[in-house]
Amino acid sequence: MLGTGLAAPASAARNGPEARVPAGVTAGVAVFDRGTGAFTERINADLRFRSASVMKLLIVLDLLWDRGPDAVPDADRTRLTAMLRSSDDSAASHYWSTRGGAAIVNRMVSRLALTGTAPPPSTHPGYWGYTATTAADTVRIYRHVLDAAPVPVRDFVMGNLRQATRCASDGYDQYFGIASAFERPWAVKQGWSGFSSGGCTAGTPATASAAAPSSSADSAAPSSADSASASASAAELDLVSEALHSTGTVGSGDRAIVAVLTLHPDGTPYGTAYSRLTELVGSLDVPGARRPAGTWVGTWGSGVRVRTGPTTTSSVVTTLPAGVDVLVGCQRRGQTVSVPPYTNDWWAYLPQYGGYMTNIYVDTPDNRIPGVPDCA
Repeated sequence: MLGTGLAAPASAARNGPEARVPAGVTAGVAVFDRGTGAFTERINADLRFRSASVMKLLIVLDLLWDRGPDAVPDADRTRLTAMLRSSDDSAASHYWSTRGGAAIVNRMVSRLALTGTAPPPSTHPGYWGYTATTAADTVRIYRHVLDAAPVPVRDFVMGNLRQATRCASDGYDQYFGIASAFERPWAVKQGWSGFSSGGCTAGTPATASAAAPSSSADSAAPSSADSASASASAAELDLVSEALHSTGTVGSGDRAIVAVLTLHPDGTPYGTAYSRLTELVGSLDVPGARRPAGTWVGTWGSGVRVRTGPTTTSSVVTTLPAGVDVLVGCQRRGQTVSVPPYTNDWWAYLPQYGGYMTNIYVDTPDNRIPGVPDCA
């Protein structure tokens, strides 16, 4: 199937002069310019969110605190690589279970002087993704990695984040936010919690071996080694609203550290949250960032495939999260596609995916997308 669906959501504008938090979204934002040593954006920077997979940064730093990556067994390097690049939950669950659960959080809070980070609430002590954190603390974590951690640790962590896969181990497209709003170079550690489907099928991401079963939706992982000392200080966390976070660095030399944590109304589809978060990130003042050329448009349907060429026989690059906004660089005629009552022979080239999608699933009233040039 190329896609299914009936309604076509409108595409949001992007890249305006002021930070824009989409309606209904709760956001915590911190952007730190390493060139000047100052923040360029701070919006609810100390507001607590459940961390989802951003917690994996603390897990890897805890494991490597008193040793370099070359000193750990090959099995651990495999787990850590999958955890950082493809957000493998089973790897995080393994370390949560074997390294004391909430004790990991408490150790790292002390070591990095984090002010808003706390273990999962006492009602969910085994769920590492329910660790509380803030945008300001996330910036502190990256500043430690970049400026204080031993060079082998810095290079291992940042090197893997620069190679983050589009499709995570659990089938979620993790190129939202930073990865969609800006051109490379960037490095990302993303997080998501509460969604039912991520709709990503490109390739086979790295997976960790000999690890505990993974959790669903990259949100949290129950552990058989739950810590009774888990703090109740995070009890006020919203554990219901869908969470989507984009964190990392942008620009040459990791010029800017970006931390954007968001909550979306319960029931928000993944593609909608994906687009809203990318809209917000793209509106921020991020030193060193380069925004990609093209036109942002909305899509509709689910299971919409991106292909290497403008035909249904071309190889599949990936599938799109349902209803996500995409950046279109150009369009060209290709194979005629019919999805009653629609028929269209125009295809949109998506530079960030390196492939084409049929214009049938583009949110536009005509077969061609207005204002988008023909491909050369």
